[in-house]
Amino acid sequence: MTELQTAYVKEPRPIIIDVYTNWCGWCKEMDKKTYGNEKVAEYINDHYYAVKFNAETTDSVILGTIKYGFNPAYNTNDLAVYLLSGLIAYPTTVLLSSIDAKPAPLSGFLKPSELEPPVKYFGDGAYKEQEFTAYMKKFEGSW
Repeated sequence: MTELQTAYVKEPRPIIIDVYTNWCGWCKEMDKKTYGNEKVAEYINDHYYAVKFNAETTDSVILGTIKYGFNPAYNTNDLAVYLLSGLIAYPTTVLLSSIDAKPAPLSGFLKPSELEPPVKYFGDGAYKEQEFTAYMKKFEGSW
């Protein structure tokens, strides 16, 4: 997360966080089939800061100005609890329009075609001008 913070200060852009665990089979599938998709990877690399975050890390992590530690009650790092709004499920893709924005978590395995609309909504900056439902009325997918 330190690299993210340093890069973000120099060039702000949306952030996508893949919240996973080592034991999660669907997380591995999403890595291969969705994040491994050439169009998905290229778009994310061009428009986002991409972060993989192991939800069960016991290390302290800083995002923005807040330090998060391991939460034994959830057996999860408090950053994951925050990013997932307390609804712990893996995999979850979290979109942040800025480093201090309210997280937009998308839980479960997402195919490239399912990930495309929300990723492009934030990546292209459409969130600044319209609600997601209005955006979806005109959206044409290509993944």
